[in-house]
Amino acid sequence: MRTIIEPFRIKTVEPIRMTGREERRAILARADYNLFALQSDDVLIDLLTDSGTGAMSSNQWSGIMRGDESYAGSPSFARFETAVKGITGFEYVIPTHQGRAAERILFATLCKSGDTVPNNTHFDTTRANVEFTGARALDLVIPEGRQPQTQHPFKGNMDIGALEALIDQQGREKIPLIMLTVTNNSGGGQPVSMENIRAVSQLARSRDIPFYLDACRFAENAYFIKLREDGYGHKSAREIAQEMFSYADGCTMSAKKDGLANIGGFLCANDPALVQQQKELLILTEGFTTYGGLAGRDLEAIAVGLDEVLHEDYLNYRLASTRYLGEHIASAGVPIVQPPGGHAIYIDAQAMLPHIPPAQFPGQALVCELYLAGGIRSVEIGSVMFGRRDPDTGEETPADMELVRLALPRRVYTQSHIDYVVEVIQDVQQHKDDLQGLAITYQTPYLRHFTAKFAQLDSV
Repeated sequence: MRTIIEPFRIKTVEPIRMTGREERRAILARADYNLFALQSDDVLIDLLTDSGTGAMSSNQWSGIMRGDESYAGSPSFARFETAVKGITGFEYVIPTHQGRAAERILFATLCKSGDTVPNNTHFDTTRANVEFTGARALDLVIPEGRQPQTQHPFKGNMDIGALEALIDQQGREKIPLIMLTVTNNSGGGQPVSMENIRAVSQLARSRDIPFYLDACRFAENAYFIKLREDGYGHKSAREIAQEMFSYADGCTMSAKKDGLANIGGFLCANDPALVQQQKELLILTEGFTTYGGLAGRDLEAIAVGLDEVLHEDYLNYRLASTRYLGEHIASAGVPIVQPPGGHAIYIDAQAMLPHIPPAQFPGQALVCELYLAGGIRSVEIGSVMFGRRDPDTGEETPADMELVRLALPRRVYTQSHIDYVVEVIQDVQQHKDDLQGLAITYQTPYLRHFTAKFAQLDSV
């Protein structure tokens, strides 16, 4: 059949409060033009993030009822640990309350001031946690990964030549680990090939450098490999994921993505001495080693979710629904990162709004207009999120790309919701030349996009 249906039935519904344009105009102004400051009740379609916003299955809710809340040695942790090890193969599993906690513990135990941590592309919390240690977060994605309109099956790949040159230049002692993000979120949700994962692993091991995966969307990456890479079409998504992890020394994971849960994460490794340090830090700031800041019921939900996310009828639907959104807006002339990614569609705001320079944040202007036009909440991934302001001169260094991400929560919206999103974006496309830039009136040193305040340029 040509039509791919949602591989689930809906048992519970949540009402959406409908709003009008003038009401949203006032709401947006009160939020200082930062969509993180909106109340969710004021949002019609929430595509801000796919992190923790998915709908859990009946089996996950059953697991929640089984959750054991013992402080130490809970059987819920044993089931969680078994599920993680069954996919990753790592010897040690440390639960955390979400992915950024795993990142903080990893970088705090491995990095020091003056180090460099290469990645295909660091996402926001990853970069911030690296830089908080005094180390430098360096992006080494292949050139095609910085070209939104270029077609390439694995635009998330690491540039192996650039990585090798960095190691030769810096020296192994200045590179505490190499990280690879699958899929590459900041680069348009683009996958990484198995060939590239293997090549990074071989280089890392030849130089005795630990190699970690940022595995938030490991299942989506595995399914892309199945669809696009020679030699993997006959393998299951689970088998492909297991091979991916076999090349790494550890991973960080936000279970709020491909764990299909609303909270949680984990840190994995094979080095017992390093894990001991990490567990001690976990106990200090997160909780005991068998709950890590999570309730037992959360551990149960993640254990079930890690199995369900590898069901290929789900993965086929997931990638198809994202592709549907991308192809429909692209056919209307909206420039997007090509090809469509796994969890989100990324609009190329700089190409769509060439009259707004990066210093006036075209991506932020677009996310505001999408909310104003249709109540859609999205997120800027450009110079607000990844740009830098010189504290002395106030001069902005722009990001490599000015993108707007439309992240699809898992198992939440139907095709009619997505059709509405398409219509809103098409309407915005018709009057795109009328959009104006924004100025930042308040920001913080780290992760400024979460709390920054903006003003329209005509009011500054």
